[in-house]
Amino acid sequence: MTVRLIGANPGLRVFADDGEGELLGYASVWRVDWSPYGTGPAVVTWYDQRPRVISPSAELGRWLADEFTRHFPEVRGLPWPEPEVTVAPVTLEQDLSHGVRAVAANVEVEITDPLDRRLVRVDDFDLGGTPYQLSTVLMPCRRGVIRIDGTPLPGAPRLRNLDSPELPVSSSAFLADAEVWCLPAG
Repeated sequence: MTVRLIGANPGLRVFADDGEGELLGYASVWRVDWSPYGTGPAVVTWYDQRPRVISPSAELGRWLADEFTRHFPEVRGLPWPEPEVTVAPVTLEQDLSHGVRAVAANVEVEITDPLDRRLVRVDDFDLGGTPYQLSTVLMPCRRGVIRIDGTPLPGAPRLRNLDSPELPVSSSAFLADAEVWCLPAG
């Protein structure tokens, strides 16, 4: 097994009609503690029908968008032309009891109010035909917002199973930390 990435990857999808309508925006916040493309933060967004990458390292940001984010189930089927890449500082504040806040160029992402914490392991996570092994601590969250130039995108996270003790809580706003992505041996 070959380790490809160690870090964190909180994510957020906001939907129209208080979380029940169409997808309006997506954000994937990255804290890369180790990768073959270096370390550091990045934010990958999708809104107005186009992807965008913001990172102090264009190489790292582009790799995260191309190798990982564009293949996530959350964005499958969305138009995904070549992302606009902005080289800029990314400020990342993360507290696993509260949430995460990332500021990158004119984009701000906040994901807060964790509802649960659970270890997730996927032995065959398909990323565009490449099978990865993923382990992460997943924390669905109650709230999330994406701001562009200080204005929030309309919409809200989609929440499920809040009142069903027999089913795990799910949310389109989540924290993911202690994340390790590996390629299988061979």
